[in-house]
Amino acid sequence: MKPFLFAALSLIACCLLLNSCASRGPSSAPSAAGVSLTRDEWGHREGPRGFRTVIIDAGHGGHDSGAVSRTTGQKEKDLALDTAQRLKKKLSRDFEVIMLRESDRFIDLDERVRLASQRDGAILLSLHYNSTGSGGGSTRGPETYYWRVDSHGLASRIQEGLEAVVPSAQGNAGLKRRRLRLTRNPDVPCVLLEFGYLSNSTEARLCANPSYRERLADSVARAVSVQARLGDQGTGARPQPLWQPPSRPTDPPGS
Repeated sequence: MKPFLFAALSLIACCLLLNSCASRGPSSAPSAAGVSLTRDEWGHREGPRGFRTVIIDAGHGGHDSGAVSRTTGQKEKDLALDTAQRLKKKLSRDFEVIMLRESDRFIDLDERVRLASQRDGAILLSLHYNSTGSGGGSTRGPETYYWRVDSHGLASRIQEGLEAVVPSAQGNAGLKRRRLRLTRNPDVPCVLLEFGYLSNSTEARLCANPSYRERLADSVARAVSVQARLGDQGTGARPQPLWQPPSRPTDPPGS
């Protein structure tokens, strides 16, 4: 009887194990730092469509000036806020627009993430102006950053629109996938925009022109409207998921 008893117990154990595995549902990546890494939470899904809320983050602010142009003396924080206000005015016709800052004040990156993550069914646009860190540089042109799969289509539309405005744009080389705090951590699709290089004297003069910033804002507003209407349609194949943990306060600046 002992062999039969052993076989019966083994069969029961196998059934229990199979039932346990089946009840776990879809697999997810290993957790990192206590964060659940299910596919949806990581943004590995198609891009947003039909959204009615746009969160605008004007980069830097307060004691954090961001880049400063040696050519015009203008600060990134001021240009970003001005462009954000122009963009808000354009988008407010069709969307609920939430500004993370509307004055010259500093907001910690993780606080920006927390504020953006409070809204469901929204997208986040973080507006910046770039710099190589030295004056007179030759690097120029807009750059659009994304990380999440569901942000790729929106980022592609924005970059394509900016290339039609910016005379220095070189194809779609400015569309970049990078794990930054504001492209990776929020719970909503998010894109970080660098409108131009303040370290480039020619581009700095362009960015100092209010009518030029108006054109930049108009281009972004059109891209957002098209994304809301069509989703990812016509933006090409979505990129593959990249399993990496969220950025942390201890990560290097900009990550």
